[in-house]
Amino acid sequence: MFVLGLTGGIGQGKSTVAAFFTKAGVPVHDADAAVHALYAPGGRAVAPVAAAFGPAILDPAGSISRPALSQAVVGQPDALARLEGIVHPLVTSERAGWLGGQEKKMEPLVVLDIPLLFETGADSAEAAVVDAVAVVTCGDPALQRARVLARPGMTPGKLEAILSRQAPDDEKQRRADFIINTGLGLAETEAEVVALVERLRGREGGRAKW
Repeated sequence: MFVLGLTGGIGQGKSTVAAFFTKAGVPVHDADAAVHALYAPGGRAVAPVAAAFGPAILDPAGSISRPALSQAVVGQPDALARLEGIVHPLVTSERAGWLGGQEKKMEPLVVLDIPLLFETGADSAEAAVVDAVAVVTCGDPALQRARVLARPGMTPGKLEAILSRQAPDDEKQRRADFIINTGLGLAETEAEVVALVERLRGREGGRAKW
């Protein structure tokens, strides 16, 4: 089974690209969705995160309130590191279980959608999480900012805080095995994804045949 890591900065179009992989029949594991499940009522992250940051970060349903949690950690590196120390191992465990299930199904190709793939070292030889990395970029910082600032509740300050945690786009592209451009239109982006899926499914001998 070939494991393709999918990453890209906020507003670059990664979610759209992930949807195109799904449409092409490739199983996709979404790290953000995994975190949402961990924060939901009864989720494995609820108790330890509440213990670390107090009951004020819980909503009436008993789930982690993302706005409240954001207030508690944005701009506070120590608090953010504490949160990541709780959540990242839980996501890693959930992802490992998912990968094992896909292997049992004998899937030839799967995608791991990991927003902070490079930042968390998921591409390193030691981590051995992915066989290759595809980076999503729109190729235009102004378009990226416009996309993000159009989101409900987003502010320039929040955006800068998020970008400060992410590797620059040009660095991501330098480290990528594949680059998917979302700045040319949806049809063009989907065509890039389909071509990459065909290439990876048709490889012979694994990594050496990218």
